[in-house]
Amino acid sequence: MIVALLLAAQVSYVHAGKLVDPQAGQMLTDQMIRIEGEKITSVTSWKAAPKDGPVVDWSKLTVLPGLIDMHTHLVDEEQSENIAQPLLRSAAEQAYIGAAHARTTLMAGFTSVRDVGAWRAFSDVALRDAIDQGFVPGPRMSVAGAYVTAPGGGGEITGLAPDVVIPAEMRRGVVEDAADVHRKVRDLLVHGADFIKLIATGAVLTEGTEPGQLELSEDEIRAAVEEAAKRGTYATAHAHGAEGIKTAVRAGVRSIEHGSLIDDEGIALMKAKGAFLVADIYNGDFIDTYGREHHWPDGMIRKNRETTDAQREGFRKAVKAGVKIAYGTDAGVYPHGWNARQMPYMVRYGMTPMQAIQSATTVAAELMGKTGQVGCDAGGCFADLIAVAGDPLADVSTLTRVSKVMKGGVVVKNEP
Repeated sequence: MIVALLLAAQVSYVHAGKLVDPQAGQMLTDQMIRIEGEKITSVTSWKAAPKDGPVVDWSKLTVLPGLIDMHTHLVDEEQSENIAQPLLRSAAEQAYIGAAHARTTLMAGFTSVRDVGAWRAFSDVALRDAIDQGFVPGPRMSVAGAYVTAPGGGGEITGLAPDVVIPAEMRRGVVEDAADVHRKVRDLLVHGADFIKLIATGAVLTEGTEPGQLELSEDEIRAAVEEAAKRGTYATAHAHGAEGIKTAVRAGVRSIEHGSLIDDEGIALMKAKGAFLVADIYNGDFIDTYGREHHWPDGMIRKNRETTDAQREGFRKAVKAGVKIAYGTDAGVYPHGWNARQMPYMVRYGMTPMQAIQSATTVAAELMGKTGQVGCDAGGCFADLIAVAGDPLADVSTLTRVSKVMKGGVVVKNEP
């Protein structure tokens, strides 16, 4: 207890040559960030080195809040051509894999993530808690516990022989009707999930499902939204198809994941309802190239081809319409640590560099209900900071080359 109090009282400083302030949408120069314990207490102009604590010298670098990826899959192995892959590792092996992915993500400058589903129920809860307790390094995690999905839907392991029995822990969120949704959602939240992830439509990377096909009814989605609200949280919906998107938004989900086939009506509805769009617009190129080279199933390649360009056009329209866009990549489909590779795509498809940065900081924090805690670099925010050489407002791809990372006031990456 005494040690904890002493650590909490420690004062340190960061000398930032340039500081991106996403809250105000501006770049500041020559700033002093005062940190006490895990949190920032003030940001002021640099005048002279303070005497009451050490200074981290990032005076030749551009400093930003730690980035946030709102759509990751840290615990499971990365996507492969083998549809049975989730069944090939023990739970213990999978835990080590998740820990490795968490560290890689943190080193890439993503100090917070929203992890939107794992095959083994609550394996993401265990990783989140291990990080929070300091057992393994990784980002701050908000987790879903399991996928809430229809039988044989986009959140199931499919394509196997009919007599293969999928372990019950991998079907914890499979639901039959609205009443079952209430029960399963309550179970997930009681056992540590932070929010609910619904699979409202078919999936690009799940055999036997189609992205445009609605898999959960509006009543079922609303049941999840209501049950989550009782416990002070929210539901998000994986939804590729236009009707699935609109059904989920009408039912009250807080965000739409992917949104690949969104139409103008869906964009207008999201804007009116204040729903967030989390669109993984880098993924399509990776799947098309890597998936073909590694012989992913033909159905996956076809579905990816049918959704990639449509998703990017819908993203462009959503940006123009003023829909709230939160940064999410589907990391785990492609290698963890590549999270920032989507930044240039967001600029290419309609955002300014500052808007792209805000999507991965202030907007992402708003979606999680953590405004003023993460994704910010002002007094009261966690001292989660990154630094890069160059100017990300001139070239946002600079964020793919993060050399310094601080989490909770502690420097965890310090490359030249």
